[in-house]
Amino acid sequence: MSWWNQIYNNFDPVAFSLFGLSVHWYGIMYILALLTALFMAKWFAKKDKLGFSEKLLDNYFIWVEIGVILGARLGFIFIYSDEQMHYITHPWEIFNPFHNGEFVGIRGMSYHGAVVGFIIATFWFCKKHKTNSFALLDLVALSVPLGYVFGRIGNFLNQELAGVPTSMPWGIEVAGILRHPSQLYEAFLEGVVIFVVLFFYRKYKKFNGELIAIYTILYALMRFVSEIYREPDFQLGTYMFGLSMGQILSFLMLFLGIFTYFYAWKNRDKNLSN
Repeated sequence: MSWWNQIYNNFDPVAFSLFGLSVHWYGIMYILALLTALFMAKWFAKKDKLGFSEKLLDNYFIWVEIGVILGARLGFIFIYSDEQMHYITHPWEIFNPFHNGEFVGIRGMSYHGAVVGFIIATFWFCKKHKTNSFALLDLVALSVPLGYVFGRIGNFLNQELAGVPTSMPWGIEVAGILRHPSQLYEAFLEGVVIFVVLFFYRKYKKFNGELIAIYTILYALMRFVSEIYREPDFQLGTYMFGLSMGQILSFLMLFLGIFTYFYAWKNRDKNLSN
């Protein structure tokens, strides 16, 4: 086998140690994802003259990050974890980065839970700051995809969310079995592809809310495809028709995206300005 096939046998998910604490590549990628999203938001806001100040975007970034972290963690616990009762009876453990006295960071995040937290934080922020929510969400649609690439690369480097077994030459050996590097498929489909589509389509945007609706639809479709190559969470398995939880939630996101598109279109005259 090549070095690539055995990359997990030759790669340490811990980037370095600082004052006795292990800093994982996953954490570094997560920070890069956030900074990339913020940078892209400011870049598009300035380039396309969208009317959002850097101060407002910095403030919004803080609100959204809190919402995303809370939503992602709680989403994982109540959707994917098999230890719900433990966390309900020990709520202080939800964000406890230590395990048996060792710093391991906060593990277990749900994208779909993050979406819920993000939506709540966004509408709350826009109401408080009297900002057009659909216009701001369109900017988010342009800013998130490239940041998402770093998030999935972080999953790959952290040796989590492994793919299903494969005989393809680019498979990654996990516990003696070659598996699809599904995290990288997701980085490409859900990150790069969606960014390219929205980057070129943004000039043809017809109403506020259109881009975030298209992003949601595209993400749902790309995630559904990616899940074909991703091993279902062992504690959940598959459901009817062999669908994974990720694919079922992708269906819900697809309907949400379609609903958002027609809702924004129907109310387009009310959402013309920021």
